[in-house]
Amino acid sequence: MTDTIEVPDETVYQQVERSAEFQDLRSRFRRFVFPMTALFLVWYFAYVLLASYAHDLMSTRIAGSAITVGLLLGLGQFVTTFVITMLYARWANNTLDPRAEALRAHVEGGER
Repeated sequence: MTDTIEVPDETVYQQVERSAEFQDLRSRFRRFVFPMTALFLVWYFAYVLLASYAHDLMSTRIAGSAITVGLLLGLGQFVTTFVITMLYARWANNTLDPRAEALRAHVEGGER
């Protein structure tokens, strides 16, 4: 006698992955993340290119102080990172999380 293990044709994850709700969730995520990533990468590489090829511009002092354009743009990279993180957290809390919670509740068989 051999023991047989029944393998379902499809896992729960695969069913959820094909559902309209999950596709909507992924689509919303991508509509925010991809453009934001592209914008940040353009900003980042612009900074790198300016630092590499525009030495005079980057070393220009602001109002005669020790602060240069390069320093301000470099600090702007950090500010941009924090702003993007804040925007994403707020957007995800208001847009993604309620939909993800509803999908999870549906999959687990109960409404919360």
